[in-house]
Amino acid sequence: MQYDYLIAGAGLFGAVFAREMHRRGRKVLVIDRREHIAGNIYTESVMGINVHKYGAHIFHTSDKKIWDYVNEFAEFNHYINSPIAYYKGELYNLPFNMNTFSRMWGVVTPDEAKAKIAEQIRELHITDPQNLEEQALSLVGTDVYEKLVKGYTEKQWGRDCRELPAFIIRRLPLRFTYDNNYFNDRYQGIPAGGYTAMVDKMLEGIEVRTGTAYQDFAREQKTKDGVEVADAAGNTYRKVVYTGMIDEYFDYRLGHLEYRSLRFETQEMPECDNYQGNAVVNYTEREVPYTRVIEHKHFEFGTQKGTVITREYPAEWHEGDEPYYPMNDTHNNTLYERYRDLAKARPYILFGGRLGQYQYYDMDKVIAAALGAVEAEDRA
Repeated sequence: MQYDYLIAGAGLFGAVFAREMHRRGRKVLVIDRREHIAGNIYTESVMGINVHKYGAHIFHTSDKKIWDYVNEFAEFNHYINSPIAYYKGELYNLPFNMNTFSRMWGVVTPDEAKAKIAEQIRELHITDPQNLEEQALSLVGTDVYEKLVKGYTEKQWGRDCRELPAFIIRRLPLRFTYDNNYFNDRYQGIPAGGYTAMVDKMLEGIEVRTGTAYQDFAREQKTKDGVEVADAAGNTYRKVVYTGMIDEYFDYRLGHLEYRSLRFETQEMPECDNYQGNAVVNYTEREVPYTRVIEHKHFEFGTQKGTVITREYPAEWHEGDEPYYPMNDTHNNTLYERYRDLAKARPYILFGGRLGQYQYYDMDKVIAAALGAVEAEDRA
């Protein structure tokens, strides 16, 4: 049998691409090395609560086209992300806004808050930031940096802020309103029933095989007409959409791209109906080993008996670990471009998603990129 596309990865990019090609009458097969669909946005029901298995995912966008698109596959609730920061027994609202500044300094008006921040920045005399610490201090002053930025960032990256390049933090948004909405986007929410159900609907009517890694499933062999991609059963594929790590596809021949990974510690609490009163609490002091605690039921305003929480621990990435955040510094971006050059010699492979394109994407940007890839295929 001949397929138009073999799609390696049943995450958001792969699912959207598959859906749109299926709509166009193309024959596609989706595979995924994990035993489930939906990639990192996979949710599973635990105690009747939709648990975000690979970390919290809140959908947000200002693009009405993308918002209308996802609403074809799920009904979204009106969840607004309003995380809390915990620092040595003190609680602060995020993002940095008037509630944060009022709690920190006792100020009431925007002018008072601006004056306090400007005073702290002025006293530091930083004119040419040489590292992340100096960059952050020059943007938000001492107090916000020490309590809400420094420890969290060092845990996230696994390095002292003075060892990190300044460009990692280009800006730290300061909002001088009493508004705890973390995102500025017009549309925001969580799909009722979880993300897995949404992706399952995207893949409706499409052949999907989980527990199947591309490297084990497909073979690429030269023919007189170019390269043929086939599987062990003799099925052939005109093109491949590859959403895994681009360096892994090339067997790391140019070296490993760097990532940060995460470790999740999930705890079921059947006797506790409300552990922390908020879906997301960030722990910003360096001495606490995890960066945040997620209480999943609050994403969907749950009233179930009991609760489920997840602690997130940042970790160094090693080959075989799950990669989460690309280390987009100069060295890694240069290495990625070299892999991109290798990819140009394989026009039958389309690299997509955050791993295939070595880029951190919000979910709406993943969908936009997948739709863009479909349109490019239509034009080809």
